[in-house]
Parts: sequence; C-alpha cells; structure tokens
Amino acid sequence: MTYQVLARKYRPQNFQEIVGQEHVVQALVNGIENDRLHHAFLFTGTRGVGKTTLARVLAKSLNCLEGV
Repeated sequence: MTYQVLARKYRPQNFQEIVGQEHVVQALVNGIENDRLHHAFLFTGTRGVGKTTLARVLAKSLNCLEGV
C-alpha cells in the first residue's frame, strides 16, 4: 500500500462532494447544464479554499460523456 496525503486521498471527485463553495458550484453546474460556459475562468483566493480541486472537477465534467 502506498502512502497518500490525506488532502489528496479525500479530495472531492464531483460537484456534489464540494463543501463550502455552493454559490460557485451552482453557477458552474448551471452553465454546464445550459451549455453556456465562459471561455476561461479565473479561480482566486487564499491557500486551501479549493481552487485546484474545483478546477479539476470542472475539467472532469467538461471531458466526460455522461452527466455532471
């Protein structure tokens, strides 16, 4: 068994698992469902607020063939 940092092991894998950013998640999910996304997004904030995690989940949802 390999060691994995807890922050990576329990990182959210979809929009439903993201906590504390409901307004951002809802805006992104609505944009995906309505096929009205911007060309670029700029995620800003202090360390640990979920910028990278949100970007990863957004990229996964844009590249998947099924739903969000």
